[in-house]
Amino acid sequence: MYKAALIIASYVLGTFPTARLVVGRAIEGGSGNPGASNAYRTAGRRKGLVVLLGDAAKGAAAAGAGYAAAGRPLAFACGAAAVAGHIVPITRPRQGGKGVATAAGMATVLFPLIAPFSAAAWVVAAKLTKKASVGSFAAIAVLPTGVAVTGRPAWELVATLAIGAVVVLRHTSNLKALARGEERSIR
Repeated sequence: MYKAALIIASYVLGTFPTARLVVGRAIEGGSGNPGASNAYRTAGRRKGLVVLLGDAAKGAAAAGAGYAAAGRPLAFACGAAAVAGHIVPITRPRQGGKGVATAAGMATVLFPLIAPFSAAAWVVAAKLTKKASVGSFAAIAVLPTGVAVTGRPAWELVATLAIGAVVVLRHTSNLKALARGEERSIR
């Protein structure tokens, strides 16, 4: 019973509206997405960083609580619930984020040796292309690759791929904009 309660609590934690609290209604500008990249575009570097850290903390706290309570399987479930809460918050169903930073926080707890490489892939790809979405795709590709290379159990690879697939699906509009050459740039 406590596991279900912890997963539900992780989902609720994921719904915490970091960008709306840090940036306010200005987050509705730009792409309208309540995430770190849009906060950066609409409110500047400092507020974008605060949103990034806040969203990552949601995933890290959820995964960490699950890990402490019952090990890696519950850590994955709680981290995934926080990502789901960020993407589809029950209080704002169509106003969720894309889940990149929350998933990164989860990955930092679960894969502390791989997560820095994933973050570095984001930075390099985003700097080279000036597109946050391309950075997200690079990070999402590196994480399961690292999980596979380090010989983690197959279920962890499948779970990592599934969470990555959800994040990529949330970027459908970005993929279309990239194909049209209309994707927003980061400064």
